[in-house]
Amino acid sequence: MDSSNKINLLLIEDEDFDVRRVKNTIKIFAESFHLRKVVSNGADALKILEEESDVYDVIIMDYQIAGAIRGEELIKRIKKINPTLQIIVITKLTINITDFEFAKNLVDAGAFWYCTKYPGDIEDYIYQPTDFLMSVFNAFEKKKLQTQTYQSNKKLIKNIESILQQKKIIGSSQSIVELKKKIEKLAESDFSILISGASGTGKELVANNIHYRSKRRFENFVPINCGSIPQELVESELFGYEKGAFTGAAASKAGLFEIANKGTIFLDEISELPLNAQVKLLRVIQEGEIEKIGRTQKIKVDVRIMAATNKVLEKSVEEGKFREDLYYRLNVVPVFIPSLKERTDDIPILVNHFLEVFCLDMGKPVLKIDENVVEKLTQYNWPGNVRELKNVVQRMIFNATDGITIDIFEQSLLKFTDDKKLSKTIFNFGGLDKIKNMKNLEKEFKIEYIKYVRNNSSSDAEAAEKLGLAPSNFHRLCKDLGIK
Repeated sequence: MDSSNKINLLLIEDEDFDVRRVKNTIKIFAESFHLRKVVSNGADALKILEEESDVYDVIIMDYQIAGAIRGEELIKRIKKINPTLQIIVITKLTINITDFEFAKNLVDAGAFWYCTKYPGDIEDYIYQPTDFLMSVFNAFEKKKLQTQTYQSNKKLIKNIESILQQKKIIGSSQSIVELKKKIEKLAESDFSILISGASGTGKELVANNIHYRSKRRFENFVPINCGSIPQELVESELFGYEKGAFTGAAASKAGLFEIANKGTIFLDEISELPLNAQVKLLRVIQEGEIEKIGRTQKIKVDVRIMAATNKVLEKSVEEGKFREDLYYRLNVVPVFIPSLKERTDDIPILVNHFLEVFCLDMGKPVLKIDENVVEKLTQYNWPGNVRELKNVVQRMIFNATDGITIDIFEQSLLKFTDDKKLSKTIFNFGGLDKIKNMKNLEKEFKIEYIKYVRNNSSSDAEAAEKLGLAPSNFHRLCKDLGIK
C-alpha cells in the first residue's frame, strides 16, 4: 500500500514496554499502517493535533496516561480539535472490563473502542492482536464516512447561511431586536408556533429564520397558503392520497405533511383552513400521524408546525369558524410582528437595504435618495407594511435615472385618495409613450391593480374578496401574471 494511502496513527503511551507491544501488533499489517508519532502525555498530543490533525486517522491512547490531561478529558479535547478522528483506548488489567459505566463514559466522551493492554498469556502484543487490528481498520472506515458526512454538512451549512443572508430580518428598532432574540430562542425548541401580524409584515420570513436556525435546518421547509387551496382539495394537498382513492387518482400523491417529514411545515393564513381539515390537522399535532385518502393504515410523521394569521383567531373561535382545541395546540408559543408604522425607525434601514438589493439585480449603481424622500417614506402610513415599502422602492428604482427625488416618490406611490375612494382615472393613458396592444395593456393594468389592492388589504383572502374572486382563482391569477 502506498504510504499516502496508509492508516495514519498517533500513539499516546508513556511506558516503553507498551509502546513496543503496540508496534509489534501493527507490524503484522505494516503495509496498511503508518505510526507517525509516539508521545508520552496528553498535552504533547493536543499540540501535535492542533498543528496537523488532518494527517491523522486513528489515535491509540493509554487511558491512564501520565500528566494532568488524560482519560475522558483528553478524548473530549481531541474530538473538539477534529470530530472525525477515531480514538481507541487501551487500559491496564486493573480496569474491570465488565464495568459498563466505565465503557459508557468512554463512548459518551467520543471513544470508538477500548480494550485491556493484554491478557495474561500474551506479552508481546496489545490485547488479542486480531481483534485489536480489526478495531483499527473499522475505526478508519468510520473516519472516512464521518469525513464525507462532515464535508457534506459543511456545504449544507454554507447553503443555509446563504439562505439566512437572503432572508435576513432588517431593522434595529426595539421590537425587531426583541423579535430576533425570540427567533434564536425558538430555534432551540420544537414547539408549535403561531405567528400573527398584519399582511406584509413578514410572517413567512420569521418562520424561515426559525426553521433554518433549528435542528431541522437540513430538512424541508414547506410553506403553504391555506387560503389558496380550493376547499375540496385541502385534504388531498395536505395529506395526500393513494392510487385509485377516487375518480382521477391515477397515481399516488404525497401530501405536504409527508414532504415535510423531519422538517417544518408553514401554514399561512391558517384561519382559512376548513373545519374538516382542522380536525385532521389536530390529529397530526396530537398523534403525529396522518390519514391519507384511500389508505386504511395511518402514516407516522415528524413535522414541526408553524402557522400564521393576520386575523384575531380568538374571534374566529368565538364565531365557530376555528376550533378552540386546535387554536391552543398551535398557539404554544405566540409570535407577534408589529406593523411598519409601529417601527418607523426601521424604514430608512429597510429602504437602503432594498435599494442595494434591487439596484444590484437591475445592474444599476446604488441610487442616491433625497433626504426629503426618506422623510416622506417615514411619515407615510404603509397599510401594506414591508411588502408595500418593498414594491415602492422597486418602482422608484425603475422610474429613476440618476437619483430618487420627491417627484419620483410621488409617481411611485399608489394610494387611496383622502376619502378612501379611487380617483376617477386609475390608469393614466396620457402617460403612455405610445399606444399599446390591448392585450399587453390589460396585463399591465391587472398587475398594477392587483398589487394596489393587495397593498390596501389585510390579507390575500381579503384582496380576493375585494376583487370578487375565490381565493384559489386569485392565487392562480397572481401566478399567471408573475406576481409573488
